[in-house]
Amino acid sequence: MNKKLWIGFVVVFIVWNLLDLIIHSGILGAAYQSEEMMRVFRSDMMSKMWIFYVVSLFTSFFFTLIFSKWHKGKGIVEGVQYGVYMGLLMATPMAYSSYAMYPIPYSIALQWFIYGMIQYVILGIVVAMVFGKKPAEVPAAA
Repeated sequence: MNKKLWIGFVVVFIVWNLLDLIIHSGILGAAYQSEEMMRVFRSDMMSKMWIFYVVSLFTSFFFTLIFSKWHKGKGIVEGVQYGVYMGLLMATPMAYSSYAMYPIPYSIALQWFIYGMIQYVILGIVVAMVFGKKPAEVPAAA
């Protein structure tokens, strides 16, 4: 495995967790404190937070690995495209399956979807920046 894969993995992991902190502690923090949401969350959830880091470690690695196999070196636009694809693959089922299974307000599921899509697009841009553009091929002189 190449150096860019490992650098991308570490950068994606860090950015992923920073974005999670901003989204879930900052933006959605007050919504999570509602009585409705408190009934859904585990009372011992904070003691299980390490699981979130293990999951983001695993997901960050495969997010980066898949990009490394998929990218064509077209830069940030490619990162946005990859982020949209991965967001649709990951954020849609997470938000809407959770809404179908648990008694959460639709507004929370919708925000999970929207912020998830934004997060994946940002992560796609980040990983594309790590991998960079491939230099344009110069045609061989005749």
